[in-house]
Amino acid sequence: MNRIALIGIMVEDQSAAGRINEVLHQYGKYIIGRMGIPHAKENLSVISVVLDAPEDIISAVSGKLGMIRGVSTKTIYSRAGEIRGNSYQ
Repeated sequence: MNRIALIGIMVEDQSAAGRINEVLHQYGKYIIGRMGIPHAKENLSVISVVLDAPEDIISAVSGKLGMIRGVSTKTIYSRAGEIRGNSYQ
């Protein structure tokens, strides 16, 4: 069963951009949308990626991104399935 999730990505090493894009491209069929916000003053970029995917795929994407040097991730999941009566356990 698919879940909707948001992966927040903090990029503190701009040279990681190519590796980040490779991972996102690899899982592109699950991505609903993405938004990147550069903060040049702090040499930081913030990227939000929304996915509609099985939990193991979401975890894989977040884990692969988080293993890139200079990149931190945090994932949050929608509770929409619980509201519709679906169980994600």
